[in-house]
Amino acid sequence: MDVEIVYFDGCPNWQLARARAIEALVAVGRPDTDVRLHLVGNPAEAQQVGMHGSPTILVDGQDPFPKATDAIWSCRLYQSDSGFEGAPSVSALVGVFRQANA
Repeated sequence: MDVEIVYFDGCPNWQLARARAIEALVAVGRPDTDVRLHLVGNPAEAQQVGMHGSPTILVDGQDPFPKATDAIWSCRLYQSDSGFEGAPSVSALVGVFRQANA
């Protein structure tokens, strides 16, 4: 499984996304999976790599979370049980990683 976090420097939520991704990978028995970081430098690059806001988590090259827009250059919010957050919840990531691992 390939896990990549695509982000831009002006949005700090990539750190939360990375921490939650690592926690979720441990929960699904894949602690050895590397969470790669991909810093994008401009909106054109964001569009090229499929960033739908920062951070975008790509699993095997695909964004597993519903996206309402095309590639955008802004911070991204993810829906959770408690409202909106700057990264997917650990439980949401566990579900994504289990499906990708199947």
